[in-house]
Amino acid sequence: MNAADAMTPRESLVTAVVPGSREDVLDRLQDNEFSSIPVVNAENGEFRGLVSRERLIEEPDEDQLALLVEEVESVSADTPLSEVAALIRETGQRRVPVVNDDLEGIVTITDVVRAMANGEVAADAEAGELMATDVNAVYRETPLTVAERELAYADEAYGVVLDAEGRPEGMLTEVDILDVARIVEGEESTGDAIADEDDDWKWEGIKATGSRYLPTRNVEIPAEPVAGFMTDSLVTVSRSKSATEIAQLFITEDIEQVPVMNGDELVGVVRDTDLLEAL
Repeated sequence: MNAADAMTPRESLVTAVVPGSREDVLDRLQDNEFSSIPVVNAENGEFRGLVSRERLIEEPDEDQLALLVEEVESVSADTPLSEVAALIRETGQRRVPVVNDDLEGIVTITDVVRAMANGEVAADAEAGELMATDVNAVYRETPLTVAERELAYADEAYGVVLDAEGRPEGMLTEVDILDVARIVEGEESTGDAIADEDDDWKWEGIKATGSRYLPTRNVEIPAEPVAGFMTDSLVTVSRSKSATEIAQLFITEDIEQVPVMNGDELVGVVRDTDLLEAL
């Protein structure tokens, strides 16, 4: 299976063009909940690179889109999907452009996982071989504000939620946090459960959600315990679960990581990026 077989084709992509402005791009990113979008030349359609919400926030004074575009690794339409997966793991890119002078499409990490789930690419590995043993975790009674910082400092998009005995009982992701966050501009009071101007957990900037980003000036998060916001129907797998079965789980459950259990003991986690090692 090649990149062309898995990609979202050019005609279905949301793109930006140069010359253009940051506001044009920000509107497209917000409307479509993407982390980044491809940029092409307005005159000849030539692919120029990707522009991300993170870059827009990092460069608040730059208005010219051409100076905000980032060059990224790309592949050709006939590149084997296994090589695309390796590129994603090596570079951390979750979106890989398919280019032949002009932009032909985009392969995302979800596209690769879906191909694995459908048996379109061979994936010969088990959870025990793929899992990371350094699991990010958070206590159920931790204020959501603190948990958000824990995820950010760990540079992870998830935290396995533990009860008072240290047993996993749920999952908290940055999606869960942003679902209950409020974007505030110029408000003096936000209520009892939301931070005011003096709270040190009020944060500015950008937060990732796997394949989404949210640019803000002021984002305020409820200070209530994690247990009220986590996904409590925790999906887990054993060490012997196959990569194909895990990929199917990711697609059907719409998740990007799954804890690995040995009986009642949490022994690891398989993330979508770990899953790509099976190819």
